[in-house]
Amino acid sequence: MNAIIGRKLGMTRVYDERGAVIPVTVIEAGPCPVVQVRSRDGGAVAVQIGFGTKKAQRTSKALAGHVKAAGLEIAPAQLQEFPVASSEDAPKLGDAITVDIFAPGERVKVTGTTKGRGFQGVVKRYGFRGGPASHGSTRFRRPGSLGPGTDPSRVIKGKKMPGHYGAVRHTETGLEVVKVDVERNLLFVRGAVPGPSRGVVTIRKQGGRGRYA
Repeated sequence: MNAIIGRKLGMTRVYDERGAVIPVTVIEAGPCPVVQVRSRDGGAVAVQIGFGTKKAQRTSKALAGHVKAAGLEIAPAQLQEFPVASSEDAPKLGDAITVDIFAPGERVKVTGTTKGRGFQGVVKRYGFRGGPASHGSTRFRRPGSLGPGTDPSRVIKGKKMPGHYGAVRHTETGLEVVKVDVERNLLFVRGAVPGPSRGVVTIRKQGGRGRYA
């Protein structure tokens, strides 16, 4: 198993053996019980794991029966499915996935939902430079010309314009695991990960190098 579900707790700093400061994000990852193991086309296996707990009054009968087959009395708040190469690498039904599947120095990719920032202009949404800031200017943060006049006499599709910003799924790749605390189920990842504090994230092992590392 090469993935786990967790919750972002926030950011802090740790020190390496040379005394250099390393900014890290602390993630409470697992333990994630294995809820379902099923076969897929081509000999692959899909493993469904859970995270957290759901209140009994908010658990449907279908979900309660689904997790009961795995030996769970309380339904997880989060359920997610991950592919596994073969049945030999797949965990057994009812097993728990913990942070010990990761090791310091490994590269991981973290997926989460970014912070929602509401309706924003082009300067904040896309990093536009804006207009002149001199005296008499009336277009400090405006987008400028939106499209051709005579031909085709319309705004081209895909034009960067003001609109809703944030609250989308984003995957940050090439993050390094700095520390693994098995006793407290904590994962220390170098750098920032998507989402607010207490936001649910998915951590997966990365085969190669990321975009920035």
